[in-house]
Amino acid sequence: MNRYSIITEKNPREIVLLKGYKCAYGKCAFCNYILDNTDDEKEMEKVNFEVLKNIKGNFGVLEVINSGSVFELSKATLKKIKNICDDKNIKVIYFEAYFGYLKRLDEIREYFKNQEIRFIIGIETFNNYYRTQVLKKNFMLNDTVLKQLKEQYQTALLMICTHGQTKKQILSDIEQAKKHFKEVVISIFIDNGTEIKRDEKLVKWFLKDIFPVLNKEKNIEILVDNKDFGVYVQ
Repeated sequence: MNRYSIITEKNPREIVLLKGYKCAYGKCAFCNYILDNTDDEKEMEKVNFEVLKNIKGNFGVLEVINSGSVFELSKATLKKIKNICDDKNIKVIYFEAYFGYLKRLDEIREYFKNQEIRFIIGIETFNNYYRTQVLKKNFMLNDTVLKQLKEQYQTALLMICTHGQTKKQILSDIEQAKKHFKEVVISIFIDNGTEIKRDEKLVKWFLKDIFPVLNKEKNIEILVDNKDFGVYVQ
């Protein structure tokens, strides 16, 4: 288990993995991170306050993730993050926010008025059928929605190399993510006990034919392993 790390390549920043309340959606077929959630506010804050002590502000950039969205962190946790960022002169904070919170993002921007807030969204794939019917992530994309997301979110998360995906779909997802978002994080799926399974043939193809060139792009980060950012609970 590791809840604090430093990322030094491409987009240098500190990153923390905090404990939050239950994910507002919590039905994604591929997600086992929700096992880290808790309804015990005292437990949450005990863990989070200890993790947040590690922040040094070296890069002026902090990424805060939890098993859900920033809106599922306790008020005391948010206040602690705010105070630390003000004290350490951190100017940019990345937060994750689920699609359902789209209309509430300004609440976080207003609360952290001394920082630039960059939101991250888990798109997983731009294929509506695969996202909703296979991954069970229940939101649809169209031109109007994508325009909104492009305006409100900095980073898209993609998940690749699962059974049912194709090379064509993966390449299309990457191109669309690059088109609509300033930054893209691509995760090669690791089997985690859920119903979604890793496709080893796609992994081999991606690592051999796509990764060497794609990984040179400054605004794209690729997680070959889900521990590559250095934070994990499993």
